[in-house]
Amino acid sequence: MSKDFLLEIGLEEMPAKYITASVGQLQERVEKWLAENDLEYTETEVYSSPRRLSVIVKDLAEKQADRVEESKGPAKKIAKDADGNWSKAAQGFARGQGVDPETLEFREINGVEYIYLTKEVQGAATVELLPQMRQIVTSMTFPVSMHWSAYDLKYIRPIKWLIALFGDTVIPFEITNVTTGNETRGHRFLGSSVTVSAPANYEEALLSQFVVADASKRKAAILTQIEEIEAVENWQIPVDEDLLEEVNNLVEYPTVLHGTFDEAYLELPEEVLVTTMKEHQRYFPVVDDAGKLRPYFITVRNGNHENLETVAKGNEKVLRARLSDADFFYQEDLKITIDEAVVKLNNIVFHEKLGTLTEKMIRVKKVALIIAEQLQMTEAQKVKIARAADIYKFDLVTNLVGEFPELQGIMGEKYALLQGEDAEVATAIREHYMPTSADGELPQSDIGALLAVADKLETLTGFFCVNIVPTGSADPFSLRRSALGIMRIIQAKNWDIRLLSVLADTVEIERAEGLNTLPSEEVFEQVELFLQNRLRAILSDQQIRHDIIDAVVSTGSNVVPELIERAELLNKSRDAEWFRPTMEALARVINISKKHQGDVTINPGLFENESEQQLFDAVQKLKHDYPTLIIVDRLRAFAALRTAIDAYFENTLVMSDDEAVRNNRLALLFELASFIKEFAQIEEINVK
Repeated sequence: MSKDFLLEIGLEEMPAKYITASVGQLQERVEKWLAENDLEYTETEVYSSPRRLSVIVKDLAEKQADRVEESKGPAKKIAKDADGNWSKAAQGFARGQGVDPETLEFREINGVEYIYLTKEVQGAATVELLPQMRQIVTSMTFPVSMHWSAYDLKYIRPIKWLIALFGDTVIPFEITNVTTGNETRGHRFLGSSVTVSAPANYEEALLSQFVVADASKRKAAILTQIEEIEAVENWQIPVDEDLLEEVNNLVEYPTVLHGTFDEAYLELPEEVLVTTMKEHQRYFPVVDDAGKLRPYFITVRNGNHENLETVAKGNEKVLRARLSDADFFYQEDLKITIDEAVVKLNNIVFHEKLGTLTEKMIRVKKVALIIAEQLQMTEAQKVKIARAADIYKFDLVTNLVGEFPELQGIMGEKYALLQGEDAEVATAIREHYMPTSADGELPQSDIGALLAVADKLETLTGFFCVNIVPTGSADPFSLRRSALGIMRIIQAKNWDIRLLSVLADTVEIERAEGLNTLPSEEVFEQVELFLQNRLRAILSDQQIRHDIIDAVVSTGSNVVPELIERAELLNKSRDAEWFRPTMEALARVINISKKHQGDVTINPGLFENESEQQLFDAVQKLKHDYPTLIIVDRLRAFAALRTAIDAYFENTLVMSDDEAVRNNRLALLFELASFIKEFAQIEEINVK
């Protein structure tokens, strides 16, 4: 027999951006608990709204399945004394198992007799286990949490009601003085409390009180209503998925409506209008067939269709005030020159330990020009890089960016173009913030990408210099994102930047500015490891095996695209027939070569067999060809060496009693190992 089980956590309104992840976490925790308790069910369904997180377990078994447990006890020689009486060890084992010692039996395992107990265990009733759901509710974690009243529990928002219903039976438990029941709450304004007679009636009961509990159905309803408006008005309404997700989590009973604003505001930059509507008002903009903005907007009401005209006018009034402010700020910003704005940056502190924005920009300019030199950029490009670095933060003192921080960089590009700056310089101002998330869009222009790398590397190094580093999950200055951005940009641009060389120069630039809480060497090592870990994350996301990642990243090489190419090639080749024997041969060379001491002078006159000469000739050819070989050909060259390496070890005793011969052989292996280790720490690759 089985019944459905409903768990609902009723809360004060939650932040919309955390609801989807939170209900997913609830589902995962419930399913894990069901598995741990061996309770059978068919599936779980989740429901959510601004005021509830819910899960229904379909066809949950009424009890655990009965099971047979076997327990192994002490050996017979320990379990019984010389007179055949049960020992204290045996009696303790029986007591722990809840049985009489006389019921114990012996079973032979590998020639030794042990106490073995077989017992049938009756499965527990599900109603007796379900009160454990209290721990599932209280153990949930959230990006933001709060305390309320005098309770110790820290939660996303205060718990207002709870349902724990197995069939028609309420499962009793209490959290923060809220006791479970079978009553839920409807829409805050349109509905009221309603009794849920059974989990199967949950959606219907809430819908009767103007709550669409299924988030996917709410979203579908929003999209359908938007499409209807498009058809009636002959508009195009681009639906931003992130905005749709947020709006969907702001409402319980969605009704879509539209409003308008003064066409004069279309003179503002499109980004200003879109940001005002989307970020501040959660409105969907309307465009024509060419993608140009029209003076209309779409919004979603948390309610029914009554008095929509009044609601639309209210939204229009709010948007009109917002756009009026934006227009005023924009007109005021046009009165100030870029150079005047840059001067103001000297009064803005980037960080109390890292100085002003002006001081930061000076350091970034030095780093940017070092990178430009490595990339052999033209003098004309360097002039643009220098100009971009001199001004790239200027829009932070503008009125519009002060009111709408989301427009930083975007308005910098707009204002720079209006004041006659070079187009590449203007683009770099916008692109230097990219990527703004772990998988965000990357800068496309070379100057923008270079400025982004320089800015992020200087930020990262600066904070490490003053001993402000991420700890655990705490990363208030997004240094992990900066490091990941550096790696992603260099990879995308396929730039052969000697990153560790640039890092060393950056550390010295920081120290010259007095940022020297930690020694240079310690800062360098910490930032190097930090960057390596971000590279490991990139390679791991590409499903590259961890031992291969370790082998490549540990080489000490710092040309990012090349490291990634090596890892991808090794990972792709790992199942090839030649891969295992080749890796084993190369690893053997590396391991034995570690015994070498002294220089790498090799004397062919000390060779005692043909295999030594053949390996020597092969190494000399590799030494000659290696600098011009591409990555895949280097790996092929190593694979081609395997026959010579195997023959060498078969016919040659490396650790000869003759010291001169021994050192000569180690020198040959050491020279070969130097090429292998430059490619990867092959001995770290698991080929077993």
